[in-house]
Amino acid sequence: MPSPTTPTHPRLAEAVDRMMARAAVPGLSLVVVDRERVLHASGHGFADLGSGTAATPEAAYLWFSMTKVVTATAALRLADEGLLDLDAPAGEYLPLLGAKGRPQATVRQLLDHTSGLANPLPIRWAHAAAAPAPDPDELLEWLLRRRRAFRSVPGRVRRYSNVGYLALGSVIAAAAGRPYEDVVLGDVLEPLGMTRTAFRYLPGAERATGYVRGPRALDPLLRRLLPPGIAGERTGGYLGLNPFHVDGPAYGGLVGDVLDVGRFLRLHLRDGELDGHRVLTEPAARDMRRLGLGWHPGGDRDPYVEHLGAGAGFWNVMRLYPACGMGAAIMTNSTTGHDHEALFALVTELFGRARPRRRPAPAAAPTRAGAPTPGRTPRSTPPGPSAGTSPSRPRPRSDCPA
Repeated sequence: MPSPTTPTHPRLAEAVDRMMARAAVPGLSLVVVDRERVLHASGHGFADLGSGTAATPEAAYLWFSMTKVVTATAALRLADEGLLDLDAPAGEYLPLLGAKGRPQATVRQLLDHTSGLANPLPIRWAHAAAAPAPDPDELLEWLLRRRRAFRSVPGRVRRYSNVGYLALGSVIAAAAGRPYEDVVLGDVLEPLGMTRTAFRYLPGAERATGYVRGPRALDPLLRRLLPPGIAGERTGGYLGLNPFHVDGPAYGGLVGDVLDVGRFLRLHLRDGELDGHRVLTEPAARDMRRLGLGWHPGGDRDPYVEHLGAGAGFWNVMRLYPACGMGAAIMTNSTTGHDHEALFALVTELFGRARPRRRPAPAAAPTRAGAPTPGRTPRSTPPGPSAGTSPSRPRPRSDCPA
C-alpha cells in the first residue's frame, strides 16, 4: 500500500515501505534520538485504514510490554530514594508473595525475570476502553493461586514473566504508599515531559487503530477469543480493534506516541537525567542496562539493550545503542512481527555514523540505598547464564559504525 507520509531520508523511506509491504503492516511510526535531540521522526502507512488517516509520529499506540522498562525505572527510582530494597523478599511489600510454602523471590528477581513465576498467555487480560478497569491486584491474586504459579526456584533461571511485572507494580505501590499509576505518572512521565503518554487514551489524541490480519472467516473465532467490545469493523484483509486497555498496567498498560518513547530513550542515554530533571542516579540507570533490569541485552558487533511490546493489534520495539549514544523506536498497528533488525541496521548506518565515538562510563558506586554495589554479584543473578539473556555475560564491544 502507498505511504501517505515520507521521511526526509530516501533510503530510510524505501526500507520502511519495503518492510511494511512484506509484513503487511498497516501503519508505522519511527523515532531516532541521540542524547541531545530527536534525529528523525516519521510516520508511514495508515493509522486507520477505514478513514485513510495517515500514521504520524504523534499517533498513540499501545506500548504493551515496552511498559516494563518504565516500571523498572520507577522501581529503581524508589530504590534511589531508599523506599525500596531491591534485595529484600518481595513478600515484605506484598504479603501475597510471602505466603507460607511459597517460593520467596526478591524484588530484584521480579525485575530481571529470575523470580521463577510462570508466564501464562495473556489472551484475555484486556478490557474495552469504555469499560471499567479491573483491579490488577485481584488479577494477580487469581494468577498466584493457580496450580503452577511458579515454574522454577527463584534465582535459578531467567524466564520472562508478565506476572512478575504485574507483581512488581503492586510492590511499587506498597513501597511508595501511592497507586502504581500515580508513581509512574508523577515520578517518571511528568518530569520527562511525556505529556502524551498515560495508562489510557488521552482526550483528543491521534489514535492508531490496532489490526489483526486474516480472512473474514476467522472473524467469529476472533470475536469469541477477544474480550467483549474489542473486536471492531473489518477493512479489507484486516479486522480492526476498538480502543482497549491492558488489565495489568505495570506489565503492559501504557498508551502513547513514539515521540514520547524517544524522550524516554534519551533519559536512559543520559544515564537518568533529561532537561535538568534527574529521574535516576547514574549508577541506577547504568545498572538497569548492565544487569538486565527491565532492559534485555543483545548484539555482538554493536551491543544494545531493548524491549519489545507485542500483542493484539500492535507490535513495537525500542532499542538503545549506549556506545553510540543513540536510540530508536518503531511502533506499528500490526499484530504480526516485522523485520525491525534490518531497519535498525540502516538507522545505525545513517545516524550512528555521524555520532561521536563515546563509550558509557563504567558503573560507579551508588550514593543512595537500594542499588547494587559494583563488583558484588547480586543475589538474583542465576548461577549460570541463560542463552541470549544474561546481562553479566561478557560481550564484544564496539563504537558506532565508522
